[in-house]
Amino acid sequence: MSDDLKPRFVDALRRNNDQIREDRANAIAEDSELIYRRRIEDIELKIKRLEREQESSIDISPLDKNSLTFADFNPETFVQKDIELSLNIRNLKIQFEIAKTRYEYLFGKTL
Repeated sequence: MSDDLKPRFVDALRRNNDQIREDRANAIAEDSELIYRRRIEDIELKIKRLEREQESSIDISPLDKNSLTFADFNPETFVQKDIELSLNIRNLKIQFEIAKTRYEYLFGKTL
């Protein structure tokens, strides 16, 4: 065995309690931070998709460029869906802000 190769198994056995705890703490923190960041990104993506859906719901243009007939539009359904989308977007924005603030507090990093 060359001098450049370190016997990993022997080194692992020689590690003290502090080194083991440090390695485990780093692994837990790294995993938690990654999952937290992904959750925040998922919330942000949901917000964008719902905002796009809400914006597209107000497009009641004619069926085609030569038609004067508008797409089938039901005002009652439109209002109900728009309110639901607005509430969902609002709730997700609150979740996003809370999660982002907690992430920055817990991991000392800004998104």
